Amino acid sequence: MGFWDGYANDRDTVLAMQADRDLSDLRKQLYRAIVRYRYTYNFQWMGRPIIQLPEDMVTVQEILWRVKPQLVIETGVAHGGSLVYSASLLEAMGTDGHVVGVDIDIRDHNRRAIEAHPMKKRISLIQGSSVSEEVMGEVREKARGKSPVLVMLDSNHTHEHVAQELELYSPLVTQGSYLIVFDTLIEDLDDDLFGDRPWGKGNNPKTAVMEFLKKNDRFEVDRDVEGKMLFSVAPMGYLRCVK
Repeated sequence: MGFWDGYANDRDTVLAMQADRDLSDLRKQLYRAIVRYRYTYNFQWMGRPIIQLPEDMVTVQEILWRVKPQLVIETGVAHGGSLVYSASLLEAMGTDGHVVGVDIDIRDHNRRAIEAHPMKKRISLIQGSSVSEEVMGEVREKARGKSPVLVMLDSNHTHEHVAQELELYSPLVTQGSYLIVFDTLIEDLDDDLFGDRPWGKGNNPKTAVMEFLKKNDRFEVDRDVEGKMLFSVAPMGYLRCVK
């Protein structure tokens, strides 16, 4: 089934929307406001802060429905909203899918809330650096024999860290599934929006993705996925595994 099968809107209309320069200028202005006002912090899923744009959430839902992964691996746990989101969708689909969340620092109050949540039965937590040998050993063990496998990267946003994650986690993604890299939008915004952060223009998830795609032919940017969204924190970040 193609990504556009069953859509109410047609592809030509969406492409025209993307080519609209006035709309593009307005989007850039709104992006600045979104970051300045921490807009992504306004939303929760089943009681847990999710820290995502609603359009990205809906798009991830569409991808999960299409792929129906047996395993979802997410780097970056924060409050656990994204883990709960993925787990609840797998629950609704009636699959045996499971979610693994990896973070270097899972704070006690967040761990307690996640472990007390109704969706905890589908969630496993791994604390440690997402690129450490010990953590990768645990992740690979969780992924053993699982298919399809889908990965979402949303931890440290520096080029070096994301580049390491891409190299380590991409082999776990199965053909036809997705490797989703969040916060590639950093490359498209001004540095003054990020304050005292170790990432910014030239040093962020998008620069890591661009470097990764030059040497890895298993993945391609799914332009159909991102093209239909007006807002996304992940431009060039929806990578479809084609081999």
